[in-house]
Amino acid sequence: MYRPEITVVDCTIRDGGLMNKSNFSMELVRAVYKAICASGIQVVELGYRNSKKLFDPKEYGPWRFCDEAVLRDVVGEKKGDTKIAVMMDSHKADYNDLLPREKSVVDMVRVATYVKDIDKAIKIEQEARARGYQTTINIMAISHTIEWELDEALQQIDKETEVQACYIVDSFGALYSEDIDYYVQKYRKYLHNKEIGIHCHNSMQLAFANTIEGIIKNANWLDATLCGMGRASGNCATELLLGFLKNPKFDLRPVLDVVGAHIYPLREHISWGGEIIPFQIAGMLNMRPDEALKLMELPKNDPARNNYRAFYERSVAPGED
Repeated sequence: MYRPEITVVDCTIRDGGLMNKSNFSMELVRAVYKAICASGIQVVELGYRNSKKLFDPKEYGPWRFCDEAVLRDVVGEKKGDTKIAVMMDSHKADYNDLLPREKSVVDMVRVATYVKDIDKAIKIEQEARARGYQTTINIMAISHTIEWELDEALQQIDKETEVQACYIVDSFGALYSEDIDYYVQKYRKYLHNKEIGIHCHNSMQLAFANTIEGIIKNANWLDATLCGMGRASGNCATELLLGFLKNPKFDLRPVLDVVGAHIYPLREHISWGGEIIPFQIAGMLNMRPDEALKLMELPKNDPARNNYRAFYERSVAPGED
């Protein structure tokens, strides 16, 4: 379980922001940043650097854009050893929004992409690297990829980038441990001198188990979120992951403090997690959680909100009554 090569990335603010349009208070983000730094976690992802041409700043909070002034307000005068990352969607971001690294508090740009957009992702990675940033590429919705397209994308990433890690992203929480084994082996076949990352969603309550499976197969970059907060079913929980790793460089105590004081109370108005049945159904059927999210947004006294059988029937046979 103790492996010095392991890098933990806490992406609470970025992935959790998909549940509230990135509208976290400055107080909460500062608390998360300080706790992650104190815990010894190597990377904290504080949101997206997506284009304001595609997202309205009046509708989305500041963590959808991660403007430099906002990040500096979080970090304060002294920046710790924990690296700061932002995510850029290949189809929703403009690399021209990146300052040269020496003028930014950001250390790492993580490029999220679907296989069909791999050329866009590689262009952003190359531009970010030219500006001095470390990079990763995270291949989303991997359970929906076509085999030969994924093979070609991995070969491109190997030849045309210098990413720190390339990620297996189980966007729909549909993978089992044998799937993790399969994808790690595939990535290892095509990627040379690049680490493999794991980003799991918890639709079938397997995010933690699948992350452990990735560790067993020598995937060394591990994504997690505080209290598992993330889109729909959420993610592997940071606190569980640190407890499992038993690595002396990680301190669980500050993580528990911030979860109790700031993250768990958010459940009063944000619903996430693998124990929520519509999210489980979405995972079972390997489908996007969009319709499940719409169901959970209905008023609690609406009978349709808890009619899980009807939701399942609609999901199995969409378009049929």
